[in-house]
Amino acid sequence: MLSQAVQDYLKAIYKLQEQGGAVSTTALAAAMEVTAASATGMVKKLASLRLARHSPYQGVVLSKAGQKVALEVIRHHRLLELYLAEALGYSWDKVHEEAERLEHVISEEFEEKIFEALGRPTRDPHGDPIPAKDGTVITADHERLSDLEPGVRGVIRQVSDSDAEMLRYLGTRGLVPDTALEVLDKAPFNGPLTVRTGRTSHVLGRELARHIRVEAAPDRAA
Repeated sequence: MLSQAVQDYLKAIYKLQEQGGAVSTTALAAAMEVTAASATGMVKKLASLRLARHSPYQGVVLSKAGQKVALEVIRHHRLLELYLAEALGYSWDKVHEEAERLEHVISEEFEEKIFEALGRPTRDPHGDPIPAKDGTVITADHERLSDLEPGVRGVIRQVSDSDAEMLRYLGTRGLVPDTALEVLDKAPFNGPLTVRTGRTSHVLGRELARHIRVEAAPDRAA
C-alpha cells in the first residue's frame, strides 16, 4: 500500500505533465503547497520506488507504474465527485474537497459499484474525463473561452475545479458543462468578454474565462 502522500504527489505530477511534459520540482512544490526541499525529497522517494524518473535540471516524469497509480486515484476522485453530486445532492463547488478525503480509502469493489450505479460515466461534474479501469483517458482539446472571438458559438465542456468560490459564481449563472453559449463581445487590451446563454448575457473577466473550456461549433459561428 502506498501512502496518501505518495498518491497525492503522483496525481499532482500527472496533472502537471499534462500541461507540458517533465515537471520541475519548483512547479511540483507550488502545486503541493510545500517547500522545494520537501518536493525534492519526495521525488527521490518516488524514483527509488520506480514510480518516477528524475534527472537533475530536467524535471521528473512518471514511470508506467507511477502513471497507473495516478490514474487510479484520479478515477476514484472523479467518480466520487459525480456520485456526491448525483446521488447525495452535493453542489459542484463542494464535491472536490470531499472527494480529496475519500479517494484514498475506497475499495476497488466500491469504485466499481459507483461506476455501475452512475451508468458507466465518462465525465465528472466539472466535465473532466474519468479514466477507464484500464487507464485509458478520453480527452478532447477544447478551447479556452478567453481565446474565442465574437460571433463564435459552442458548448461548455469543462470548468476548472481549482476554486470553489469560482464554481459557485459560475453555477449561479448557469455557466456549467453542456451549456450552449455565444461570444457577443471581447473588449481589447485583455478586457472582459460578453457571452450569451439562452436569453441571458454575462460579462466575464478574461482570467475567469480562461478556466472555461468550450467546444466551438464546426463553422465557428453556426
